[in-house]
Formats: sequence, structure tokens, C-alpha cells
Amino acid sequence: MAQYRIAWLPGDGVGNDVMEAAKIVLDAFKFDAEYVHGDIGWEFWRAEGDPLPKRTVEMLKTTDCALFGAITSKPKEEAVKELAPELQGKGYVYSSPIVRLRQEFNLRTNLRPCKAYPGNPLNYRDDIDITVFRENTEDLYSGVEFHPVPKEVMDVLNSHHPKMKRFAEQSPDDVAISLRIITRRAAQNIIRDAFEYAKKHGKKNVTIVEKPNVIRETSGLMIREARKIAQEYPGIELWETNIDAQCMWLIKNPQIYDVLVTSNMFGDIISDLSAQLVGGLGFACSGNIGDDYAVFEPTHGSAPKYAGQYKVNPIAMLLSVRLMFDYLGEGEYRDRLENAIAKVIREGKARTYDMGGNSTTLDVAEEVARNI
Repeated sequence: MAQYRIAWLPGDGVGNDVMEAAKIVLDAFKFDAEYVHGDIGWEFWRAEGDPLPKRTVEMLKTTDCALFGAITSKPKEEAVKELAPELQGKGYVYSSPIVRLRQEFNLRTNLRPCKAYPGNPLNYRDDIDITVFRENTEDLYSGVEFHPVPKEVMDVLNSHHPKMKRFAEQSPDDVAISLRIITRRAAQNIIRDAFEYAKKHGKKNVTIVEKPNVIRETSGLMIREARKIAQEYPGIELWETNIDAQCMWLIKNPQIYDVLVTSNMFGDIISDLSAQLVGGLGFACSGNIGDDYAVFEPTHGSAPKYAGQYKVNPIAMLLSVRLMFDYLGEGEYRDRLENAIAKVIREGKARTYDMGGNSTTLDVAEEVARNI
């Protein structure tokens, strides 16, 4: 019996390509795992009205963690149009399966390391090593939205907040509301995770990135909890910045930041910016980590136009495998894989098109495998 049971979720588009690359590397390690395929993605939405079928959720509960490729997501109206004819008009509403996984398994911490590896021609600077901690289950991604807005909801909001009066005369169909929900527990969890990571890895600063001067209540809660928790870590500086200013500072002085921590939407923005500083989404790995389960994925999309061409950069996927090794406590595998990836980047013999080369997705994976 294999030591580990890993859910294998290729998803859509190039997700299949990069997962094939991951398997080349895992096989090079002779990693003692059983890989269990799971149905997830756009074809299951179109055929079944559910991009994350219940059978897949139940299968995940039997595994140690999951590797995930990429997902296709489209706006509500476009998604409904692509349903099979027999499902049309039956009230199916598309929701992102990766967002659902984060919420159903309480994968509360989104960990996104953004490190500049020497020799990467796409590095903004060669001395960048930023880790983003993004709260993964709440904020505007909680999915509490209204359109049209029910009269009862408008009446309650009008009676409880004076600034709603300017919207009171609007037709329900002319108003859309998405709620930004931040709980104290989630704020404490993500901020403490960031400080614990900084402590473990000898980082000097943690920056809380919010917008409390405008979004006073939700961002204010995040800031207050950060200040409290920071007192428990006297050797680590707490810096506070607004999301807009932080985007500017990351272009100006990215090398001074160690750990960034923020809420869900701001984290989505700031992690993509940080990823571009170290080569773009082809280098952007992530871990969705909870108390009992974790899903590891590159943060790029499914890029349907490249599907099956083995053109895209697999390094983000391979770095996600590295995060999985770390989660499973396989420190030796983690370090060997990172060293092999760093060597391949440094030597530049195998480079995909985004790095100015003509190697395929699998060429790069095979070069990494040779260097393990």
C-alpha cells in the first residue's frame, strides 16, 4: 500500500499539460503515492451542471491532499449558455470549483511564494523573495451577493445605515450587492500564519496590506488584529500599507518585503503582481491549506488556446509540488526539487516560450527530473 494517497485533479485546458509534467517529476523521485483521478472542471459543468461533482468531493475526503491543474471560469450568463440543452432553464448557477473547495474544506490559508531564481531572464530584480499570505475563504469571495436585490434586503439596509438612502429609490434590478465579510477568527488565523512563517524562516518583516482609511470596518478589523498578534513576535517588524500604495511600493522596492498578509480580494491582486516581479504566472505556485487538508496548484488559468500544445511553462506546477512535499513533511524531496528547478532556470538549457526559448512543457519537466 502506498504511503500517500493524492487526489489528481487536472481540470481544464493546460491543467492537463502541466499535471503531466508534474507526474514526470514525481516519477523521477519514485514518490510512494497512489494518484486518484477526480472529475472537476468545465466539461462537468456543461454535462452535469456541476463543475465539482459530489463524487469528487467525497473522493477528496479519502486522500491526504490534492494536486490541481487549472480551471476555466466564465461569467454567469456565458456559463449558462454553455450548459447541455437538457439542462437549460433549470436554475443551474455556475460557481468556481476551486473557490468551493477552499470553502468546503476550510482551506483558509492561501500561501503564494514569489521568489526570483537566478538566471531567469524575466526577473524584475534578482533579489526578490516575497511570500504572500492571502485569506482564502471570506471577503468578496464569500459569495454572498444579490441581483436583483430583494426588497427585504434593501429595507433592512436602509433602516440600518444612512448611506443606503442614496440607493433607496433605485429599482431592485438596477442594484447589485456583494458583501465583503471578514470575521475576527479568519483575520487572526491568516495573520498568525504569516507571523509563524516569518518566525520559522527567519524573515524580518510582515506587512499587513489593507485599506482601513476607506473600508473602515472590514480592513479596520484586519489591522487591529495584526497589531495585537504582532506583539507576540517581538523580533519581527509589522508594517502597514494600503493596497494601492503597496502596489506602487512593490514596483519601487520589492526587495525590502519578506511577508505580505491580506484579505482574499487584495491577496488575489497583490500575489499576481508579486508573481510578475519574478517571471509571471509561469512561476506562480500556491498552496490552499487548512487544518486537515490542502490543495496545491499553479495560479495561472486554463489558457484554452494552448491546451494540448505543451507550450506553457510548468515551473509553477513543479513549485506547487514542492509546496506539497513541504506540507507532507518530506523536507528532503522539497529541497531536492527546488535545487533541481533552480539549476534548470540558472543553466537555461530548457526554456519555454515565455522565457524566450522553444522547449515544450514536458522538455522542461524532463530536464528538472534529470537534475534531481
